[in-house]
Amino acid sequence: MKVLVCVKQTFDTEAKIELKDGKINDAGINLIINPYDEVAVEGAIQLKEKGIATEVVIVSAGADKAMDAIRTALAMGADRGILVKQDSAADEYARAVALADAIKKENPDLILAGHVAADDGSSQVPTRIAEILGLPHVNVITSIEIAGGKATCTSEADGGTAVTEVSIPAVISSQVSWNEPRYPSMKGIMQAKKKPVATVDAIAVENKVKVLEFALPAGKTAGIKIEEDPDVAAAQMADWMKNTVKVEVK
Repeated sequence: MKVLVCVKQTFDTEAKIELKDGKINDAGINLIINPYDEVAVEGAIQLKEKGIATEVVIVSAGADKAMDAIRTALAMGADRGILVKQDSAADEYARAVALADAIKKENPDLILAGHVAADDGSSQVPTRIAEILGLPHVNVITSIEIAGGKATCTSEADGGTAVTEVSIPAVISSQVSWNEPRYPSMKGIMQAKKKPVATVDAIAVENKVKVLEFALPAGKTAGIKIEEDPDVAAAQMADWMKNTVKVEVK
């Protein structure tokens, strides 16, 4: 069984983001595999270790630097990779189209991905891929069992869990609680340098969404501590809320 895992390169979750002219300034920022996709990679490798999967293929759509994310997944234990060269400004629609095209050519038995990207939080790409390919889709899984041409997935649901059975091939997106991704060993890192990575051009499609600019969250207003009698404290609090926080006080 061939398992294909979609990965996205994102900013390190500990990185301090700075803006320049309304755009994210990525100079000097460490780039990593999206943590949710890393969980999907680990899940695929575990399926191979159990003898269920015979090959784990990594595919990523993005600029040349996305090759680093692919190599990291290969160092974890994946077999080969595919870099779909695409402008980093591609939106979720364009990215899904590019990935779906690569997936269709590979004809895998199972497609895995993280359910969300840590940088944009859109949770769109796996669902879009499933729609484009006409495949069943299960989201935010925390475990999976493969048997008899079917995948039985346990997923997070409001207030509990849901167990879903789908025929494969299918698109399955993971929750971060599925597993704990392994650290690549030195041997794995050295072997990853020799593993094959194909490079293909993405299908040319127009974005559906145009990002005009980014803005950082507004800074928090410093609080105050009032130590007065209740009547005086209430008056001071009302004045502070009206003139500092700009809350309408009636």
